[in-house]
Amino acid sequence: MRRTQLENYLNELLAIDQINDYCPNGLQIEGRDSISTIVTGVTASQALIDAAVQAKADALLVHHGYFWKGEPAAIVGMKKRRIQTLLQQDLNLFGYHLPLDVHPELGNNAQLARLMGWNNVGPLSGIKPTGVVMTSELNSELSAESLAEQLESILQRALTCFVPTEQPIKRVAWCTGGGQGYIDAAADAGCDAFITGEVSEQTVHSAREQGIAFYAAGHHATERYGIKALGEHLAERFDLTHHFIDIDNPA
Repeated sequence: MRRTQLENYLNELLAIDQINDYCPNGLQIEGRDSISTIVTGVTASQALIDAAVQAKADALLVHHGYFWKGEPAAIVGMKKRRIQTLLQQDLNLFGYHLPLDVHPELGNNAQLARLMGWNNVGPLSGIKPTGVVMTSELNSELSAESLAEQLESILQRALTCFVPTEQPIKRVAWCTGGGQGYIDAAADAGCDAFITGEVSEQTVHSAREQGIAFYAAGHHATERYGIKALGEHLAERFDLTHHFIDIDNPA
């Protein structure tokens, strides 16, 4: 397919014009015009770029791309080496951040719910963009420890932080990635547990004092699944070759 065809389809599918983000969403580095093989991964690190080149990809699709607000504008050092490889290999780079987090089917939050088997899923009201924090009523109550075991088993990594409570878990809220700042909104909404990728010092105090179980399950680990689902969707719809490449990251 043509690069512009893929770009237009992705931009419309993920509704990038409806979301104010911290980085440009869409085509970030222009490469070759014809695309038959795509590689997806979480972050456009040098290791992922090199792996995409090895896989003979025409386009690399990531959740964490480049050109974030507030970062230095100069293309030097690590940024220069990454972009130089992309340009030398004529490899397209597409990045989708918040639009991928919140997509109701392919998004990181939706995919985490699918993996965990959570039903009755909906957005936490009052949080923008809609879908950046999700909630679910569990089919049956769990102990805080049982939910921790489920997360570790399904995500295949140890929790970074776990703050338990004695009360049973019935209603959960979650935000993949660096969403620890939403714990207070989850507590205010009456949720029994809040799950995200990262933890800050104050997060633990918020959890303890508000009686809400807290789980930091890894930024990378909670955000592997949206970009993978997006690649699988594109491969099926457009008969593309797709490789999801997971560059391990303990954070």
